[in-house]
Amino acid sequence: MHTLLQLISSIAAPLGLYTLYLLLSTIQSRITSRIKDLPGPPSKHWFWGNLKELNKGDATVLHEKWVEEYGRTMKYQVLLGHERLFTMDTKALNHILMNHKLYQKREVARYHLGRILGKGVLVTEGDTHDLQRKIMNPAFGPSQIRELTEIFVDKSVELRDVWSTRIANTQDGVVKINVLSSLSKMTLDVIGLAGFNYRFNAMKDKENGGSDELSKAFSVIFGDKDGEKIRIWGIIQSMVPFLRILPSQDPPEFKEAKETMARIGRKLLRESKEFLQGTGIGGKEIGEGKVKTGNWNSSQRDLLSLLVKSNMNGGEQGQRMSDEDVLAQVPTFLVAGHETTSTATAWALFALSKNPSIQHKLREELYTMVTDNPSMDQLNSLVYLDQVVRETLRVHAPVPVSMRVAMEDDVIPLGEGFVDKKGVKRDRIWVQKGQTIFIPILALNRDKSLWGEDSMEFKPERWDAIPSAVSSIPGVWGNMLTFLGGGRACVGYRFSLVEMKSLLFILLRSFEFELAVPVEDIVSRSGVVQRPMLKSNSKSEMESGGGGGSQLPLLVKLYEP
Repeated sequence: MHTLLQLISSIAAPLGLYTLYLLLSTIQSRITSRIKDLPGPPSKHWFWGNLKELNKGDATVLHEKWVEEYGRTMKYQVLLGHERLFTMDTKALNHILMNHKLYQKREVARYHLGRILGKGVLVTEGDTHDLQRKIMNPAFGPSQIRELTEIFVDKSVELRDVWSTRIANTQDGVVKINVLSSLSKMTLDVIGLAGFNYRFNAMKDKENGGSDELSKAFSVIFGDKDGEKIRIWGIIQSMVPFLRILPSQDPPEFKEAKETMARIGRKLLRESKEFLQGTGIGGKEIGEGKVKTGNWNSSQRDLLSLLVKSNMNGGEQGQRMSDEDVLAQVPTFLVAGHETTSTATAWALFALSKNPSIQHKLREELYTMVTDNPSMDQLNSLVYLDQVVRETLRVHAPVPVSMRVAMEDDVIPLGEGFVDKKGVKRDRIWVQKGQTIFIPILALNRDKSLWGEDSMEFKPERWDAIPSAVSSIPGVWGNMLTFLGGGRACVGYRFSLVEMKSLLFILLRSFEFELAVPVEDIVSRSGVVQRPMLKSNSKSEMESGGGGGSQLPLLVKLYEP
């Protein structure tokens, strides 16, 4: 008992000092704030600021409402009155994104991601990040994605066959499918094969070999239900640095899952190195995931092999990643190349189900292609398919927001000035070190001042002649911010685009889609990735629709030309 009291007191004293530090730093930041005279909504609570109203519903909708009331550059408050800078000014956003060493991801987010993913490209900053990007870029070039397209198409066909079997077992030829869940399994299979030549077999049932230790580990670490349950203490530790010296208190299954991923990752890395050095042998197995070596088509084109090859050709030691850094890209591939694409494709099917005429027009174009196994170039030649994908990623950007922190004092230029609370017109913003800046990806994609009064509508035809104003958006692709821009733009955006096109090509040629619930019942669930969910989400719906939480139930039937 005495030891326990000593432990509590040893924690309580520093924690109390840290709390006092937070309060004093909050007071100081409010006094010295360079953005305190910016317009913005009043704080709703002395502790929560505006956070509770942001968390009540779709935060992007609230941001858009604030923009109409307070202007395109403003501030709002978060915990303990800390002020967050919000801007829709494209010149300001270009300055922030292009100076990625000056404006970095929040340390709290990097710590929380890092303890799960390791020091992968999503987590690292500065020179380390630049080195990782330089080595990874060749693996995501057009020629490499062209080689991977066959995997995208094959797995799309496998998903089509799974759905066709379900339809064949019904009396009326219509089946209700939670397409978000099915697409998530498909994209997991894709990133397994294309990422590091590993067979998850996620679309197969257990009787047919659809379960292996790596997929189980992945579901424990990243699954919705378990993930939220086991990461709470980790989130608290990320917010309070002092507590990071304490054990993580992760449950045994989480620690075991991380060890499984690390063990398999090390074996995959070793086999990739052996193959590239000419010492690999064929027919190896890891758990139930098969690794085929011995020829370019089955092994050397996967992203991990290309990454290892690029790293081995990096020259001097300082121009290479360590084995630990290479291994950190495995869970990074899984997360970045899995949920974002499945979510984006689900939103595409939602939009097509809500707009039958667009679905019909797209299907007509897809049938102009005579092949059932299109190449990347053939997929990219389909104009209306490209427009549907662009419009989906504009209106339903999977990652709706991002944030940056100023690493030193800076002046942010503005393309559109504003009048502050003191009536002073300003054409720039002075920010101090530590200032958090909110990057409104989805809100900018739907900005009426850039896209026109119909900016909230799903309208693929708008890409026939987009407004000239959108050329100012500092995105890496498509005159939108979906994949961000600058040195931290999404390295795998080509991978995601071609995989999404492959899915839509195969599925739309095979099926017709309708909403299985009223359209007003489908809302977005904000998080790191913005997923569809049911507003009602009753117990009976969860039981019949294949799981609660994030879901998109659609009625699916075979298309008959």
